[in-house]
Amino acid sequence: MRRISFRQGMLAGFLLIVILLGGVAVHGWLLLERLVGQSRDNSTQALQLTAAVQTLAERSIDIERSARQFLVLDDPQLRLRFDEHLAQSLALLARIDVPEAASLGEALAGWRGVASELSSALDRKAGTDELAGMLDRLAGFNDTIRLASQRWIEHENDRLLGELERRRAQLGSRLALALLGAVLAALAMGWWLVRPVRQLEDVIGRLGASRFDQPVTVGGPDDLRRLGRRLDWLRQHLAELEADRERTLRHVSHELKTPLTALKEGIALLAEEVPGPLSASQREVVDILAHNVGGLQGQIESLLSLNAAAFEARHLNIARVEPARLLEEAAQRHELPAQARQLQIHRQAGEGAAELDAGKMAVILDNLLANAIDFSPSGGCIELHASRSQRGWRFECSDQGPGVAPEDVQRIFEPFVQGRQRAPVARRGSGVGLSIVRELVRAMGGSVALVPCARGACFQVDIPDER
Repeated sequence: MRRISFRQGMLAGFLLIVILLGGVAVHGWLLLERLVGQSRDNSTQALQLTAAVQTLAERSIDIERSARQFLVLDDPQLRLRFDEHLAQSLALLARIDVPEAASLGEALAGWRGVASELSSALDRKAGTDELAGMLDRLAGFNDTIRLASQRWIEHENDRLLGELERRRAQLGSRLALALLGAVLAALAMGWWLVRPVRQLEDVIGRLGASRFDQPVTVGGPDDLRRLGRRLDWLRQHLAELEADRERTLRHVSHELKTPLTALKEGIALLAEEVPGPLSASQREVVDILAHNVGGLQGQIESLLSLNAAAFEARHLNIARVEPARLLEEAAQRHELPAQARQLQIHRQAGEGAAELDAGKMAVILDNLLANAIDFSPSGGCIELHASRSQRGWRFECSDQGPGVAPEDVQRIFEPFVQGRQRAPVARRGSGVGLSIVRELVRAMGGSVALVPCARGACFQVDIPDER
């Protein structure tokens, strides 16, 4: 089955919307043209009918004058003039006659009947009184024709207005249906196109967080499916590279730790003067060797810890946990070091529970709290806060120590960076604690930052709530 591409899908969706809205627009334009034509024809017919009725009234006056003069003078020319006016009036009646107006047709028939009687009366030289009655009846039919024509014009105007209103309602309903269809088409196209884009965003986020365990599946258009298959190939390739890196790191660390252990034991034997007594200069050299070997061993162990943290970051164990409990447990784990420095750990947490990885969150709090204890002055105070944020939960750890030097702010989260500020007490760390924090926070889709504060250092961790 052939699948359409992203571009073809967008083109089809826009074309469907254009057809729906364009069809309604064309239908409305044709309907408007039709109504305008009907209105123009009605206006023309009304003007012609009004003019014909007015002319008929004038010709009726001429007929009356000619008839009266003929009866008095008995002049054949006057009779010809009467017949001429009568013929013109009958022609006007043909123009006035509208088949749809029944009352107007009856009045026209009556007018023709009276005109025929009037012509017969002139032929037989009827009396003046009889002629006057016929002329009055003819004038009455003129008024009836005028009123009937006005009623017909008003009826046609009302009919046109009714037709306009009906067509307007019909056009409105069709426009509403077209808009509904366009909205549904837009929503369907948006769902069909946005869903794979969101899948791509999630995939890129997982790859950026070094989570290579889930296969990449992207639906939707054919070209986005191909892109998903390429991203899955990239995932497998990155997983292989990450596995090679971890394997190499483990092998190198193992190969270094074996001779390093032998070297450390040899230095210990020299320090204990097992081979023989040492002079002052020889003991100084042994102390230097012991210090450097210990430092090198610490670097190797820190590197292994960072590698283990990167590995653990790819496996999330989301569960329901109370942030207040996380702060309480972290403070209990560091209670002895804090008491040794006479430090107070203040905790404040918002109400409610969160869906996150409690194990990784405990490691994050442990590293932040350990740094705060090391850099805090004796008798100081450490603040641990947890509160709801816009995306989830925000954890803050602040101390009253010397803080972070401005030149170290940008690289404080990099591995093996300890900063220029010195702790009040000797530290055995190698500078990977904050790097581990960053790895674990990123694995949970959050962010960590060093925020400005009035005194000391304040680290802010934002973790999205997975609910």
